[in-house]
Amino acid sequence: MYKLFLKRVLDLILSIVGFAVLFPVFVFIWFILLFVNNGKPFFVQPRPGKNEKVFPILKFKTMTDKKGSNGKLLPDELRVTKFGTFLRKTSLDEIPQLLSIIKGDMSLIGPRPLRVRYLPYYTKEEQIRHTVKPGVTGLAQISGRNLLDWDNRLQKDIEYVKNLSFVLDLKILFKTVLKVLASDDVALDSESGMIDFDELRKNNKQHLSER
Repeated sequence: MYKLFLKRVLDLILSIVGFAVLFPVFVFIWFILLFVNNGKPFFVQPRPGKNEKVFPILKFKTMTDKKGSNGKLLPDELRVTKFGTFLRKTSLDEIPQLLSIIKGDMSLIGPRPLRVRYLPYYTKEEQIRHTVKPGVTGLAQISGRNLLDWDNRLQKDIEYVKNLSFVLDLKILFKTVLKVLASDDVALDSESGMIDFDELRKNNKQHLSER
């Protein structure tokens, strides 16, 4: 009952109320980012959701689009603005995702939506993460937030899907609030210091084939 109906009802209620309360903050951040990011306040990127259906994830833009002499984007740490760092540490960059919850693309709690190009590299067991809607926060985030390696992060996603319940969601929501208030386990970027997942799996396959 909870997974099929009540979870969506709670998502709608909490996201609508949350967005209404945070609307003045939303407008304030949007206004500042119009100037900081040259008229581009939002970061939009396709991500796979439930049943691998691709949707546009929406966040406040925390990095500039500065490029090097080779025409390629500079490393993330050179493009993150001071205001962007503040937004990430406080998780305020996630506010626009409340609109994705209202629309039905996301849930408050669930596996974080990763990049579309990662889809071919999940194991059969890891693919279970796409049988539920992706979340703004999840079990992996309260278990180390951005500091877990890929294997442990995906194992937490599997654990979440297999044990999905109201009590577990409540626990994750409560611990997320505590971590955000304490700025605990916050890395500069969600994949900071990590090799891209697809590159990791490609390298692992190559290593195994050479053995």
